[in-house]
Amino acid sequence: MSPITLPRLVITALLTAASVGSLAADSVHDHSHHAATHVNADAMALSSRSQAITLPDVDVVRDDGQRMRFPQAIDDGRPVVLDFIYTSCTAICPVTSQVFMEFRELLGPTQRDSVNMVSVSIDPEQDTPRQLSKYAKRFGSAGTWAHYTGSTKDSETIQRAFNVWRGDKMNHQPVTFIRAAVGQPWIRIDGFLSPTDLLTQYRQQVPLPAGKK
Repeated sequence: MSPITLPRLVITALLTAASVGSLAADSVHDHSHHAATHVNADAMALSSRSQAITLPDVDVVRDDGQRMRFPQAIDDGRPVVLDFIYTSCTAICPVTSQVFMEFRELLGPTQRDSVNMVSVSIDPEQDTPRQLSKYAKRFGSAGTWAHYTGSTKDSETIQRAFNVWRGDKMNHQPVTFIRAAVGQPWIRIDGFLSPTDLLTQYRQQVPLPAGKK
């Protein structure tokens, strides 16, 4: 598929909003270093492609404390929208989580619960279920999409399955995955999405039912 370029102004505005909302004064230096590490020209361009993924059969724990196997968490019969986050992130993750929240609002009240929205922690040592629940509430997302953690080994296994393992959480990049149904390929979208970009990509895979708006 051809690359889609997201205007730099949009990314700048999103990053500014995220940093203002999530940073205390004494963390400005850390944010600047983190943003400089992650936000670069490559992250400004969106590219999407199909990717075959075998879900690893490992344990995960949801933000409400529910323990389950990872395929059970993903394969619940609904289309899936998935990303990877960690709660102490101050650049990429607040932006992508805000996009998830606004994407869900764009779906509307009749469609929003028909999507299995999933965020997987890449920092399981720090991201306990309680910490993930607090993070979700920052975005008004408690109960609207599931956040999962697990052991360090199992988290790495999941990241490797999705080809997002970069050896260190500070090296992660913005990436979103969409799967229309069990057995279908995943659509991998690298780069920052706006909420409307994500809705467009989602509707390309999961069209509205006939007669729905």
